[in-house]
Amino acid sequence: MVTLTIDHHQIEVSEGITILEAAKQNHINIPHLCYLKDINEIGACRICMVEVEGKDKLVTSCNTQVQEGMVLYTNSPKVRETRRMNVELLLSQHDCECAYCSRSGNCSLQTIANDLGITSLNYEKDVTYTPWNKAFPLQRESNKCIKCMRCIQICDKVQNLNVWDVCSTGSRTTVNVSLNRKIEEADCSLCGQCITHCPVNGLHTRDDTEIVFDALNDPDKICIAQIAPAVRAAWGESVGLSRDQATVGKMACALRRMGVDYVFDTDFGADLTIMEEASEFIERLKRADSNEMPMFTSCCPGWVRFLKSQYPDMISHLSTSKSPHQMFGAIIKTYVAEKLGVDPDKIFVMSIMPCVAKKHECDIPNINDAGAGKDVDVVITTREFVRMLRAEHVAIETLCDEPLDQPVSHASGAGVIFGATGGVMEAALRSAYYFVTGNNPDADMFESVRGMEGCKAQSFIINGQRLSCAVVSGLGNTRKLIEAICKGDVHYDFVEVMACPGGCSGGGGQPIHDGKEMAAVRANALYQLDKHEAIRHSHENPDIQKLYQEYLEHPLSEKAEKLLHTDHFGWDMPSQKN
Repeated sequence: MVTLTIDHHQIEVSEGITILEAAKQNHINIPHLCYLKDINEIGACRICMVEVEGKDKLVTSCNTQVQEGMVLYTNSPKVRETRRMNVELLLSQHDCECAYCSRSGNCSLQTIANDLGITSLNYEKDVTYTPWNKAFPLQRESNKCIKCMRCIQICDKVQNLNVWDVCSTGSRTTVNVSLNRKIEEADCSLCGQCITHCPVNGLHTRDDTEIVFDALNDPDKICIAQIAPAVRAAWGESVGLSRDQATVGKMACALRRMGVDYVFDTDFGADLTIMEEASEFIERLKRADSNEMPMFTSCCPGWVRFLKSQYPDMISHLSTSKSPHQMFGAIIKTYVAEKLGVDPDKIFVMSIMPCVAKKHECDIPNINDAGAGKDVDVVITTREFVRMLRAEHVAIETLCDEPLDQPVSHASGAGVIFGATGGVMEAALRSAYYFVTGNNPDADMFESVRGMEGCKAQSFIINGQRLSCAVVSGLGNTRKLIEAICKGDVHYDFVEVMACPGGCSGGGGQPIHDGKEMAAVRANALYQLDKHEAIRHSHENPDIQKLYQEYLEHPLSEKAEKLLHTDHFGWDMPSQKN
């Protein structure tokens, strides 16, 4: 242990940790912008500077280790002056158009500048504007980039895609797409982790809220919203509601106040995905074709983009099942439209998702099979939904729990846990066990696939047959697993992959809490919901059973194949076009 003094407080901390971590452990706040523990500890922003008694020069607290007897000052006149100067220099290259910035009120640079009392600049403004494709789901504004390098490090070290890099030199140094490419030429997975780890608004998602508002105000449109599992565990964070208070029922109430005609739960689509994916897995097991096994889940479009660009020879291993919201979109514009007695061409489907990649997914031409335009007309993120609430002046404290709409209002706990890493695997195994044995397993029989570890492997015996399964989240972890599979070092029958670390609960479209990873907390909320659901197996959902009886006949039927499955070879990533 090391004893030191910070701001006149004597503390004892573990040897080898940084000054910043020591201060944090003792509830002493040292402002910083570029620091991400174990990922970006380069001291680039110079905001975390502290004064060490007996030394002339200030030191960066994020990468300076504590030493026995250190006496530190985190906010001395010398520190404040230097910190203020560094922030003003950053602001001189930042457009500071906070009034119409989507991160206003949740921007680390804005917070630090306000805390320092900066009301004017002593430096000449020199802001760089670089053109960007406004149609691309991921947006970059060079005029807001502070060169903290977080996006580079997240993409390199965590996601292993190397989309971003430093370009130019000297005062012109900035961050842009690597290898002098345009973003649409890069093999970006659209996971959005660079967005959620950006301390400002240099990176953000394309805003599609005006498309939704236009549809809501069109008297000829029937507006239908579907809510993803992970969204319910996160939307309340931005509006002051606890996870117990931020229910799907309150979301339904809010959406109806905004003018949405029908509100459905994507958990129903998740149950439908399980029916098809579990059935597909059983069929593949029977064939035991090495070109199809292991079977990879396909409900994460960021992962699908990754596989298509990095390992195109393994596309055949993907399940052909569409993602839950795309399946549901197709069912809404066919079966549900028929049940409601409405023209499917008048239906406008919006999906509220924790994901950036789903904005691309709904635009894939060969994914639309209902015959009424796009199966899902628009995807908005959790953050966009919250902005719409504010734009519509919805009084959060007056929201009450309202039921979801018929004819597809039921969902199982298995559908809920789709939002957590391991959830798709667990839900699929619950139903696969039933399809093979005719009996329901205990709903928690496969809970060993849960957890935030980057890669988990488990084996289960179902009806005398051993199944080897793996669950992986984060694309860096995914690359390691696929390389091991390709080399023959490991063998699996079924693999669940989520592009975002922790799964959809940590998705790129979720609320941003700078410096905090929220996936585990949100996932735990989803598991609690599953635990208290009356129905915990997808195949027991009465609305799913009715859908098959009245419309689809059975899993993998001709109609199910047409509406609920897709051809992953039917479109290309940039690297596949070269």
